[in-house]
Amino acid sequence: MRAVIMAGGKGTRIASVNSLVPKPMIEVAGKPVLARQIECLARQGVTDVTLVIGHLGSVIKSAFGSGAFGANIDYIEEKEPLGTAGALYYLKGEKDDFLLANGDVIFDIDVRRFAAAHKAFGGLATIFTHPNDHPYDSGLISAAADGRVTEWLHKEDERGWRFNRVNAGLHMISPRLLGRLSAPVKTDLDRDVLRPLIAEGGLFAYDSPEYVKDMGTPERLKETEADILSGKVSARNLSRKQRAVFLDRDGTINEYVGFVRGAEALTLCPGAAEAIAKINRSGRLAIVATNQPVIARGETTREELDLIHAKMETLLGEKGAYIDGLYYCPHHPHGGYEGEIKELKVDCDCRKPKPGMLLRAAEEFNIDLSRSWMVGDGENDAECGRRAGCRTAKIGDNACGADVCGKDLLACVDAILAED
Repeated sequence: MRAVIMAGGKGTRIASVNSLVPKPMIEVAGKPVLARQIECLARQGVTDVTLVIGHLGSVIKSAFGSGAFGANIDYIEEKEPLGTAGALYYLKGEKDDFLLANGDVIFDIDVRRFAAAHKAFGGLATIFTHPNDHPYDSGLISAAADGRVTEWLHKEDERGWRFNRVNAGLHMISPRLLGRLSAPVKTDLDRDVLRPLIAEGGLFAYDSPEYVKDMGTPERLKETEADILSGKVSARNLSRKQRAVFLDRDGTINEYVGFVRGAEALTLCPGAAEAIAKINRSGRLAIVATNQPVIARGETTREELDLIHAKMETLLGEKGAYIDGLYYCPHHPHGGYEGEIKELKVDCDCRKPKPGMLLRAAEEFNIDLSRSWMVGDGENDAECGRRAGCRTAKIGDNACGADVCGKDLLACVDAILAED
């Protein structure tokens, strides 16, 4: 598989760090961003790399020549700026799907997993999405259950309650898409090429908690340097075993008011966002696992539940926190409710205290359950964690014998991080 890296930008926001080299050649923890990208790709067998260069492109050519880090390197040189997609016109002879990356992002992802998802989707393009700690000033992507993108909001668009899923600057592109480029003219990848695919159902989203971060400002450069040096960047690659903190929802993240049947009833518990932000910074995955029998009982629709969860993610995002995954059980084994949905009135494997949601997350995110935690306010949460092989934390009294307990989620998370 080929990788194409857009390395021609001037980087005006970060020019104060080093204006003598193009943005992708600015060093992060002692090594240029572009070198880190090529290393990551070559390590996974992506050894054909095309660099799109422009501003100070000679610096890049001098550094990498025709090959580096085991990769074969060639160049597309823009004589004048062609935006973020105009140079793709010169790839029109490409026969296979390829990875397209922005040249200013630090990443360490499982490329094979991303490519396999793109192939399974069968679309013209797949964008890599992830949650981040500043969704309020990022473009947000909405996708259906099958991965098909349904909406793309830029940061200036009106929001409302939205899931925290952000375009990360990595893409899988089908060569079929290149036929739509009629000339090498200045073109915006997002607005002119990808976003129009939504109407025809040709754009998909691959969501992953792996590390991808734009280092385009001095502040973000410092953050990425710290993450590289701590080992957080490489550790988040899903080819490596992950640690997670699984979180119950009602009474743990949001105030317990009985069953939440509408978004207006959801409010965060004090300290919950701070607790989840601590999980985020620790490098562990923050994953919600919640029983939602209101679906089977016909008291809330899946669409209404999505809005509830979108509000939760929006409120967390406003405070710099995010969740990496969300699983809910819609089943309820007992009948007799007016409006109940018969096919969901089953004795399933996912309703806590059964561990089905945690086991599914472990498979999808390559989680080491023995090094992970389950946190909740009920005995079912603790029992679910034990059955999955996790350590457990209980909010409130500890009659169920959890490994640690605390008065709220923040206290429990502090105890978990102290023990680990």
